[in-house]
Amino acid sequence: MTTIRQRRAGKGTEAAEDQPSEEKNVKPDGKILSDDAGGKLWNILSVTVGGIVAISLGLLTSVYVATLHENDLWFSNIKEVEREISFRTECGLYYSYYKQMIQAASIQQGLHGLVYDNKTESVRTINILERMNVYQEVFLSILYRILPIQQYLEPVYFYIYTLFGLQAVYVIALYVTSWLLSGTWLSGLLAACWYITNRIDTTRVEFTIPLRENWALPFFAVQIAAITYLLRTHLQPVQERLTLVVVFIATFLFSLTWQFNQFMMLIQALALFILDCFDMLPTVKVTWLYIIQISGLLLVCVLQFFNSMILGSLLLSFNTSVLIARTIQKNLKKGGLVNRLGKLILHVLLVLCLTLLINKFIKKILNLESDEHIFKFLKAKFGFGATRDFDANLYLCEEAFGLLPLNTFSRLSDTLLFYVYLFVLFFMTVAAIIVAFWNLSGSNQVQLMEKMEECTITLKPDAAYNLIHTVLFGCLALSTMRMKYLWTSHMCVFASFGLCSTEIWKITLRCIHLYTSRRVHVIKYSIPIITLLYISYKFWPGIMDELSELREFYDPDTVELMNWIKSNTPNTAVFAGSMQLLAGVKLCTGRTLTNHPHYEDKNLRERTKQIYQIYAKRSPEDVYRILRSFGTDYVILEDSICYERRHSRGCRLRDLLDIANGHIMDGLGENEPDLKPSLYPRFCEEIKKTLPSYTVHFTRVFQNKTFHVYKLAKHK
Repeated sequence: MTTIRQRRAGKGTEAAEDQPSEEKNVKPDGKILSDDAGGKLWNILSVTVGGIVAISLGLLTSVYVATLHENDLWFSNIKEVEREISFRTECGLYYSYYKQMIQAASIQQGLHGLVYDNKTESVRTINILERMNVYQEVFLSILYRILPIQQYLEPVYFYIYTLFGLQAVYVIALYVTSWLLSGTWLSGLLAACWYITNRIDTTRVEFTIPLRENWALPFFAVQIAAITYLLRTHLQPVQERLTLVVVFIATFLFSLTWQFNQFMMLIQALALFILDCFDMLPTVKVTWLYIIQISGLLLVCVLQFFNSMILGSLLLSFNTSVLIARTIQKNLKKGGLVNRLGKLILHVLLVLCLTLLINKFIKKILNLESDEHIFKFLKAKFGFGATRDFDANLYLCEEAFGLLPLNTFSRLSDTLLFYVYLFVLFFMTVAAIIVAFWNLSGSNQVQLMEKMEECTITLKPDAAYNLIHTVLFGCLALSTMRMKYLWTSHMCVFASFGLCSTEIWKITLRCIHLYTSRRVHVIKYSIPIITLLYISYKFWPGIMDELSELREFYDPDTVELMNWIKSNTPNTAVFAGSMQLLAGVKLCTGRTLTNHPHYEDKNLRERTKQIYQIYAKRSPEDVYRILRSFGTDYVILEDSICYERRHSRGCRLRDLLDIANGHIMDGLGENEPDLKPSLYPRFCEEIKKTLPSYTVHFTRVFQNKTFHVYKLAKHK
């Protein structure tokens, strides 16, 4: 029979926090003998070896991804323009600000250029530090300027090596989290090995280096490790304070480096809220974590010149609501099961209503609409009505924002990671449900339980947090493929912890009536070692082959386009085109853009939709008028967009524009009944016929197999 052993005094929560007590030798007169010197020496040796292994694996991971990047592009041998083109889409935009700071006459001038930027969006001056999370580029550029390394290291290498170096921090943080949960560094070793062997699904740093998540996720991993340590029992006050400082610093850096930080931390806050409601975490520590999230985000808000999107975030509204609701409902954790459940339902409703009211009030006061596209996307994605909104459909049609592909699980299963993860998740979830039930039942059941045959199920606060964390981020990853990197890396931690967990194996062996403490000890070390040997045997040859495979960057059409722009257009020229391409234009040529890929601004989204009419069925006069309203001198048309085949009908960019404009889509297939035929042919196709109605406004000045550049006439 399986029961829960609760602590004799206090709340049921603390029962879950019980840790196996250490037996000590006691003299007949009652004095406790000092710990064996050999045991202390062994602990010191184990910690030293574990630390060395963690640092070594972190450094090896950095070298590994750096080598893959070099081998894939031959980065050290290609020209500067090719290196810059390799930073695709928004990566190129972010790196351009690092380059801008490096090339500025002084640090002060560089900062002034970012605060009063008029080249990222034509006919408009914007504050880059307020709009985008580029403080990391600013910091790195200043560091590069003041360190005596200019003659030894090119700016681009200083940048990419920093990102690859952060991978070492990432792996070490995952290693430490697993070690803290299981009590053995063998678990950390297994987590790191799984992270490396599942690289395709755990990171994409080697081919999207400047992406914001590659800056942020290492700090997020450090924060999770610090929270895991903070939630351990019997910490000294000094240890708690130092850990809270680490949590705050990691939270702040995570928030500063990624614009989606508020959504990730909202999920984290939900995890804390759920565990606190079921009395699985110490309330005081949970309160501190809420406050740290709020203070970290507000500090970032100040640094980003009071960015309204941060002030209107659901995270700030939710955390504030939880703290207010707690003050109103002071006796939330007292009473029997029915009483507690009633209070809990009331508490959840109160928090939900307060969150929506506070958030709506803030957005009304600030007239905030920067994040409305995200909620439109979520509404359409989860089936709350179809939409013709261009921005929402743009996200819905991107594979990265679709459901997690099933082949992800087959890849994760090849390394045994997914199988082990499900095994651990099952046992931990059952334990959590049982513990949550008894916590809500209160102390009335203690006498009944003591009469029962005991088979102790414990769920320590640190393990409980990591369980809810992996479940919630797993749901996020399943719904949105781009977010899988938040889940798969933690999956490595959670699975390795379970495989090396005394509690998991104790429960498993008790269930099959084979439990002895010696068997548990043997299994918790032998199974992980066997798993490591299997992974090494199966994947080491593949890693070696991967490291020996040499490729080279090759994109002659884009290189030709960038060289032509630099040589044949004035520095003040304004270019229109696709968001992805224009980010490269800014980085490689320094020309002014009409639009760009950083999409978290309503005015920019409306501007982008207008610029994209070059791929819609519009008259040349309309397109010319739109482009000139943004000061456009040149427009770049891409055949890959005009004749797109990557997406199916209904998801091609030209289809999204047709639907938004109320026009029938091209090709065979159904159309919604209220869509009408356009009076004009598709602009990007018709302009190539050099008809008089087009040549009066547009003159082709460059073309190759991929791109067509037209100069706009300047009519009086």
